[in-house]
Amino acid sequence: METELDPLYSIKANCVCCEQSFQTSRVRPSFRKPIRTESDFCIHYKLHNPDYYVVRVCPYCGYAFTENFSETMTPRTKELYYEKLGKNWNGLDLTGERDWSGAMQTYKLALVCAQIKGEKDRVVAGLLHHIAWLYRYKDNKEQEARFLQFALDAYIKVFEVEGEDVNNARLMYLIGELNRRLGNYQKAVLWFGRVINDKKIMDSAMIRACREQWVQTREDMIAAQLELPEEMKESRA
Repeated sequence: METELDPLYSIKANCVCCEQSFQTSRVRPSFRKPIRTESDFCIHYKLHNPDYYVVRVCPYCGYAFTENFSETMTPRTKELYYEKLGKNWNGLDLTGERDWSGAMQTYKLALVCAQIKGEKDRVVAGLLHHIAWLYRYKDNKEQEARFLQFALDAYIKVFEVEGEDVNNARLMYLIGELNRRLGNYQKAVLWFGRVINDKKIMDSAMIRACREQWVQTREDMIAAQLELPEEMKESRA
């Protein structure tokens, strides 16, 4: 009789804080079955959500991180981590199967660790955005909006730091889309328009997405009975 394949498999992770190695779980590619993807890239899965396993939590010291974290940690930062979080670590094991609550716990731990460590704004923004998605899965609109706003603020900081020299069409699109979702329609239109009208941007998928969401924003404004700006009185961007 064939053994049923476990949806999870283990990978080795190394903790830069306590320098111990540990095993952590991931979802097998064959079990990742997306149902739909939303306009801010939030993916809904049929059964096993791989996003639940993005954060790796060291069972020895509690340091939580993703593969996007930097791989170094200064002695002073380690000291700071133990002062603020590590000294209270209770040895909780989050390396195996996770439900929604376990996943939320790992993301919030990673957020605190990223802030203590001074990770890049892009890393922090991604964590905040994922937390907003977790609240969306539970239809908690208030907390979702709260974390979308935090993510939006962080994405704007990323844009300000990176400037317009790099191809940031996806980032600009996300800033526009989070503004739209938060009801900041005028700001959303400005960000979508920047991608649509910037001749240096060659990312056709993001240009198309911005055109679609420009039209969606117009529909949102009409539904909310808001006055349309002149450039939106036409049906297309």
